[in-house]
Amino acid sequence: MRRVLWKNARLATLAGREPWGWVEQGALLTEGLTIAWVGPQAGLPAGLQFDEEHDLEGAVVTPGLIDCHTHLVYGGQRAREFELRLQGASYEEIARAGGGIRSSVAATRETDEELLFQLAAARLQSLKAEGLTTVEIKSGYGLSLEAEAKSLRVARRLGREAGVDVLASYLGAHAVPPEFQGRQDEYVEAVCAWMPQLQAQGLVDAVDAFCEGIGFTPEQTRRVFETARRLGLPVKLHAEQLSDQGGTQLACEFKALSCDHLEHLSPAGVLAMAQSGAVAVLLPGAYYFLRDTHLPPIQALREAGVPMAVSTDHNPGTSPTLSILLMLNMACTLFRLTPEEALRGLTVNAAKALGLADRGQLALGQRADFCVWDVSHPNELSYYFGRNPLLLRVRGGIESRP
Repeated sequence: MRRVLWKNARLATLAGREPWGWVEQGALLTEGLTIAWVGPQAGLPAGLQFDEEHDLEGAVVTPGLIDCHTHLVYGGQRAREFELRLQGASYEEIARAGGGIRSSVAATRETDEELLFQLAAARLQSLKAEGLTTVEIKSGYGLSLEAEAKSLRVARRLGREAGVDVLASYLGAHAVPPEFQGRQDEYVEAVCAWMPQLQAQGLVDAVDAFCEGIGFTPEQTRRVFETARRLGLPVKLHAEQLSDQGGTQLACEFKALSCDHLEHLSPAGVLAMAQSGAVAVLLPGAYYFLRDTHLPPIQALREAGVPMAVSTDHNPGTSPTLSILLMLNMACTLFRLTPEEALRGLTVNAAKALGLADRGQLALGQRADFCVWDVSHPNELSYYFGRNPLLLRVRGGIESRP
């Protein structure tokens, strides 16, 4: 098994009690897919054997970045809706007029699987170039059994061919498609009926839903989650983005991995998350793009000890960003996270939001997923915007350059 020594590094391990898990003069030893040793370079074992050595010349090393909430697979784009919102139309008004998610559904259904893959692979490449090593991709722009399966197959193929670990989430309960107009409960029944079929094809790692006034009620969401629980699938939820529906408390009943958005999260929702261990996934790109003014309760989450992750929420309607580094800056400037909290949000807490315990930190036995940066301190990653200081991306011990 290939053993590689990475020396003369400034390590932000995000492990241990030191701020940033900082090691000023550090080294890493990777053995195949995993980290076999990490710590102060002066503490390297005598007579250490390795096949290859890299001198990082004082560069900063962090865990690989993890984007735990994306909608990367879809057809078309929605630049016209962006223009309409600037002219005064609200997101809800556009959705109720047949735009929004439904317009992306129409485009996704019309786009063949190969083209969907090519489009998503190009988007993913932009994220990889900024240090992405693991990503979650949701369905939800198909809203039929055939189109949802098509989208999830594309996500699986990306995981095989695009050089990024991909987890696929089934988001059939994203919106009601036109053929089920006025029959929302019947559509929820269909979403539940499709779930075991998609799972049997090996396409589903988790189940998501959009619990909102323009989405699905808590009662309908409960039916989706009950089906997921019977199948042994973990759940997560788009919760409290536009209003407080109590979806967070519902999700926590089902031991959700995460509750995402949370601009209108109540004190009861914060308490439920603290008690259940769910991760709060903050999505500053959507907050920015929708020109929202209702901040998530960051201080309440912080005081309650709720882990906070950060994600791009890449999607065609409300967060068409393809810069994961920009999310670090936005999380700090818009949500007032500290630079360390923001980086933890794209690493260790993002891993928790996906139920992954083998990545997100630089520690013994963790996956050898890390990034080498041309900065003097990791706080520069959230300080700059419009600059990509990535020198090297390592995934499973295999290095690549942006």
